Amino acid sequence: MAPPTPRLVVPIDLTKKPWEQKVPLHNRFHPEIPPVADVKEGEMFRVEMVDWIGGAIGDNDSAHDLKAINLSEGHYLSGPIRVFDKEGVPAKAGDLLAVEICNLGPLPGSEWGYTGSLDREHGGSFLTDHFPAATKAIWYFEGIYAHSPQIPGVRFAGITHPGIIGTAPSMELLNIWNERETELQENGHKLLTLSDHLHQRPFACLPTPDGCYLGKIEQGTPEWEKISKEAARTIPGRENGGNCDIKNLSTGSKIYLPVFVEGANLSTGDMHFSQGDGEVSFCGAIEMNGFLELKCEIIRGGMKEYLTPMGPTPLHVNPIFEIGPIEPRFSEWLVFEGVSVDENGKQHYLDASIAFKRAVLNAIDYISKFGYSREQVYLLLSACPCEGRISGIVDSPNACATLAIPTAIFDQDIRPKARKVPVGPRVVRTPDVMKLTYDGNLPTTKNPSASA
Repeated sequence: MAPPTPRLVVPIDLTKKPWEQKVPLHNRFHPEIPPVADVKEGEMFRVEMVDWIGGAIGDNDSAHDLKAINLSEGHYLSGPIRVFDKEGVPAKAGDLLAVEICNLGPLPGSEWGYTGSLDREHGGSFLTDHFPAATKAIWYFEGIYAHSPQIPGVRFAGITHPGIIGTAPSMELLNIWNERETELQENGHKLLTLSDHLHQRPFACLPTPDGCYLGKIEQGTPEWEKISKEAARTIPGRENGGNCDIKNLSTGSKIYLPVFVEGANLSTGDMHFSQGDGEVSFCGAIEMNGFLELKCEIIRGGMKEYLTPMGPTPLHVNPIFEIGPIEPRFSEWLVFEGVSVDENGKQHYLDASIAFKRAVLNAIDYISKFGYSREQVYLLLSACPCEGRISGIVDSPNACATLAIPTAIFDQDIRPKARKVPVGPRVVRTPDVMKLTYDGNLPTTKNPSASA
């Protein structure tokens, strides 16, 4: 017999707000957030998801909605989902949960997405010192392809994937997260110089009741008041998986997630139609409403068997995953190199983040020579399936990072040639992305040698 249609365990009604959904959503990690559904290993099931900020960004001609969002509300997750074996025994702490992505895509009736960068005073982005104002581009989907009216002359197949997929932490692991991130928030400015050059703020996103949704736990109850002050924000990836934004977790992929609580309590969200390595503009993949069809397997005792702790406790482990067999085929790439020397000419010691920043800036300035604004290229590199690499991390004093861009996504040849860069109406890319002015007081960086 043919296998049954995947069972829908978390439905989404796009006419309703995230907090109005029939199956409640959540936007924090905590062991006491109750599961909303049960599944058995080997069963195919379907999970639907709202975009990361729950519909606050519209298909419109303005970036004002990006500046107005409450970041403490992200990310809205579907789940937790409790996983049992075929005998009805739940996953246990110390197991591995193998999660196979069997199918995925945008929700029917919502075949569009967006890419943006946030205002520097309101979240910023990787290059927020160069691009301090909020910007936005809308993308429309035609099957596996995406195109944007705001970035003309570009079309590509997406590698669709969930930005977030992870299990619930134990209370012990949650306390580890909160202690180390609080230490960084309080003392990072004394310990780090990297923030002076990447301009990331804040150092960490600590627990806060503001914008907190805990699924079945009703807001305002004593239980909600307690957990909302402890529950981890979903912003960074951690030992449980979470917001790792790995673009290759697409159809056919399998993720091996550590289990820390009974039932595993699997959650997922932040669906992306496509993303470039690094998701450099922060709101930087093609964010969308989507679905996953999944199948799980429990590997008993798998944490100890397969994962070596990289830290002081057995909980300091990280997931591993298999890349699926389905991806776009690109055969020609233009690769931009960066080394750990910042825009002011200052040498940094084997700093891969500075090197990657240089690679991205080099790519932006180069592609802008072909008729694009620098903001268009910034959002494009965040959304298209470009490949980022740490190419060298041992040759003092320069780390070397690269960003490879598939040339086939452009309708013109962007490779260097003996003649000059072509000019004319064909390569003047209008209209531009939606963008606001920057009205804050934080310093910005201007590359003195940039072409624009």
